[in-house]
Amino acid sequence: MKNLIIALKLFLCMTVITGIVYPFTVWCCGRAVFKEQSEGSILTMDGRGVGAALIGQNFSRPEYFWPRPSAVNYNPMPSGGSNLSLTSTQLQAALKDRKAKFIMETVPSDLLFASGSGLDPHISPEAAHIQCSRVAHMRGVPEVDIISLVDAIIEPRQAGFLGEPRVNVLRLNLKLNEKYSK
Repeated sequence: MKNLIIALKLFLCMTVITGIVYPFTVWCCGRAVFKEQSEGSILTMDGRGVGAALIGQNFSRPEYFWPRPSAVNYNPMPSGGSNLSLTSTQLQAALKDRKAKFIMETVPSDLLFASGSGLDPHISPEAAHIQCSRVAHMRGVPEVDIISLVDAIIEPRQAGFLGEPRVNVLRLNLKLNEKYSK
C-alpha cells in the first residue's frame, strides 16, 4: 500500500510539472521572446487581420503577384503535397496549365510545382521578377517601380546561410495595395 501511495504522489507531481508548469513556462517564454510568431504572424491592413505571413494564400487576379501552386487549394487542414510522380499524366497536365499562364519559356520551378506542405507563403525573387511586367501593366505603373518594390521586400537567407532568398507573396501584395491601390 505504501508503494501505491508513493506512485500516486509521483504521478500527480509529474502530471502537474509536465502538464501545467512546463507548458506554461514554455508559453510565457515564447510570448516574451517571439511575440509576433506566438500570435500567428498575422498581417494587418487598416487595422484588421488579412492573413498569416507563414501560410500561403491564393491570389489569382492579374494585378497581384501569384504564389506557388497548392496541392491542397490553400486549405491548411489537409496540408501536404500531391504525391504525383514526375511520370504522372495528371502532374504533366497541371504543369502545362501552370506554365501556360506565363509567356516566358523559362519559368522558375516554384511557380510550377506545389510545395511540400501546399501552403508555402514564399516564392523566389526570380518568380516575383517574372511577374513584374504583368502586375505593372495591370496596375498602370512603370515596371521599374514594381521591380524596386520586389527588391525591397526580398527576405535574405536565414542567419546568412540557411535557405534561399525569398519573397513573401502576401507581404508583397499588401505593399502593392498600400503603394499602388487600384
